[in-house]
Amino acid sequence: QVQLGESGGGLVQPGGSLRLSCAASGINFELYIMGWYRQAPGKERELVAFKTPAGNTKYADSVKGRFTISRDNAQNTVYLQMNQLKPTDTAVYYCNAKPLVVGSPLWGQGTQVTVSL
Repeated sequence: QVQLGESGGGLVQPGGSLRLSCAASGINFELYIMGWYRQAPGKERELVAFKTPAGNTKYADSVKGRFTISRDNAQNTVYLQMNQLKPTDTAVYYCNAKPLVVGSPLWGQGTQVTVSL
């Protein structure tokens, strides 16, 4: 069964850190670009970061220098380390798997991140 399962969300104070995890099953992980998107209330879903199987990365300008994406191809897992969190980072974070060849992207169910005092 093809599945992306996120974990690690929660409530954190401004300036704090969280690490999100996304475990993939049912896919050849090394043939997918793995990424994280987020959607805040009333806003469109936006790219946070992605990492290719070769190790190339891309970050949204708003998270550069604060967030780090990594992937463990042996564990079929992608991570998002989030430091120096701001209230504007509050959103539902979604794991995404985009195939290198033809095919539809896969989405996780989302995990809530709330940055607040």
